[in-house]
Amino acid sequence: MPASFKVLHDPVRNNETLMADFGESAIGRVAPVDSGFWWIILLRAYTKSTGDTSLAELPECQKGMRLILSLCLSEGFDTFPTLLCADGCCMIDRRMGVYGYPIEIQALFFMALRCAMLLLKQDAEGKEFVERIGKRLHALSYHMRSYFWLDLKQLNDIYRYKTEEYSHTAVNKFNVIPDSLPEWVFDFMPTRGGYFVGNVSPARMDFRWFCLGNCIAILSSLATPEQSTAIMDLIESRWDELVGEMPMKVCYPAIENHEWRIITGCDPKNTRWSYHNGGSWPVLLWLLTAACIKTGRPQIARRAIELMETRLLKDNWPEYYDGKLGRYIGKQARKFQTWSIAGYLVAKMMLEDPSHLGMVSIEEDRQMKPLMKRSYSWTC
Repeated sequence: MPASFKVLHDPVRNNETLMADFGESAIGRVAPVDSGFWWIILLRAYTKSTGDTSLAELPECQKGMRLILSLCLSEGFDTFPTLLCADGCCMIDRRMGVYGYPIEIQALFFMALRCAMLLLKQDAEGKEFVERIGKRLHALSYHMRSYFWLDLKQLNDIYRYKTEEYSHTAVNKFNVIPDSLPEWVFDFMPTRGGYFVGNVSPARMDFRWFCLGNCIAILSSLATPEQSTAIMDLIESRWDELVGEMPMKVCYPAIENHEWRIITGCDPKNTRWSYHNGGSWPVLLWLLTAACIKTGRPQIARRAIELMETRLLKDNWPEYYDGKLGRYIGKQARKFQTWSIAGYLVAKMMLEDPSHLGMVSIEEDRQMKPLMKRSYSWTC
């Protein structure tokens, strides 16, 4: 699914044509993984909002969903139910160390699967996909809730992990080395609160906090009600770090110095506390607001919106802000950015009429509640 389109104008014939970018024109030439998921999510949002099922039932839309799902549910060498991705395959479209199993993609994958289950026709082809989706959702929800979740207790457990464990009885499933725990995470983790870490793969955990992945986890009910509450507790406890003077940090903390050189390849745009590397993105306000409403914490969203209103219009709607607190307009931020404006409008409208939440939120599936054996997430 293309991440963007270019409009080409022919002055001789006086017509315009759309040129889709499937990644061949993108920075680093990476095919986008998230755009297909967003398409399914938006198709469900349209259907939910209008009550019009005719669009989703068009053969083209049904085929589009099946093509995306075929790609994602195909068999491979992977032993996990999560999706293996290249760096720069999502909103963070530059090298930022998110290769592997980034939380943003896993959360969007989960939500797209749940939306597709509601949109696919119950014909022969549709039924087969619905069955495959059901199995994957069970495995994916267990895997994410068990292995990506981090709170004070889990952090302490990892700190005390033994390594080099074999067989299904192993506690340290991914052979994470306790010495690899970054120093900042011990101070960042509040007594009450938690979040889904950025990435989990063999011998590697990315402990960075990513806004989009955690908010989508709440909206899709990938996070349990207890985990959703804990994510909001974390945002409140670490307001200065995650919100500061401009909502909201795309990720926290920034990578810098030698780590920045190795991970980003000395990317001049993703310097510390800028752009994707700890920059503050106004567009993320709508996701925060939706998550706040779903968890019954609208006052957090109201506080963030009021904070944004002191600056955004006056600063001509920048794409992103720089600095540890998000105090400065981004060094390469475009002004009058459409999605900065849209994010603000959606947040305001959602807060004024919380019934809009149903467009972008799915309640917990009771069938996914029973705990499964630990080995299930490795075999589905």
